[in-house]
Amino acid sequence: TMIVGDGALKFAQAYGYPREDLLTDKSRTAWLVWKESLRAPRGFNNWVSMDQNLSSEATPLKQLKERFPLADDGTLRWAWEMANHPTYGTINCLALNEKGEMSGVTTTSGLAWKIPGRIGDSPIIGAGLYVDQDVGGAGSTGVGEENIRIAGGHTIVESMRRGMTPKEAVMEALKRVSRNYNDDKAKLDKLDIEFYALRKDGEHAAGSLWSTHRSYKVYSVNDGGESRHEPCVFLYGK
Repeated sequence: TMIVGDGALKFAQAYGYPREDLLTDKSRTAWLVWKESLRAPRGFNNWVSMDQNLSSEATPLKQLKERFPLADDGTLRWAWEMANHPTYGTINCLALNEKGEMSGVTTTSGLAWKIPGRIGDSPIIGAGLYVDQDVGGAGSTGVGEENIRIAGGHTIVESMRRGMTPKEAVMEALKRVSRNYNDDKAKLDKLDIEFYALRKDGEHAAGSLWSTHRSYKVYSVNDGGESRHEPCVFLYGK
């Protein structure tokens, strides 16, 4: 069960939580700069109406100051960076102890500038996270909507139940995401999604839709010694 929007507000107030506005003037400026960037007719964050577009490394400070005269230069540079590279951050963690007991969690800050009231895949059991003590656990990071469409966490665990290895199960989930776009790489290039799996016997794997997408994909593992990085498998290479 989830409570969001006005219902969540009323529920919290009923239990005595104060209503607070966590939006700072600096963050609001970044949001307005981002909204300004959407005026371009040819897509996300392309200021074609400016003297300088995003192909340049320089911040169009002059144009920004004309639109936001009350903001200082440092804030505008930061806002420009946030508009170009909105913040995000999701972590899936799966654990297995000496008794064979499993647990998992997926936590996220969400994607900057998302629609108010949107619920991503992270809190949805069966999508952002799923654990079955008899089989294993799985989770995801990346574009939540695509994970919800295939119930990724549940899909991976059930694939392992049918005999797939964690690697095979992760690849199966990635293939389902791809099939939703008829395996059209041009459309899939706009997506970024990863899956993680841990089986009851300790075997694990992680996979990404692309071999690289902003950075080389690895996942962290600790089996009692020092933590280490292991490479993700991938469906498509870049």
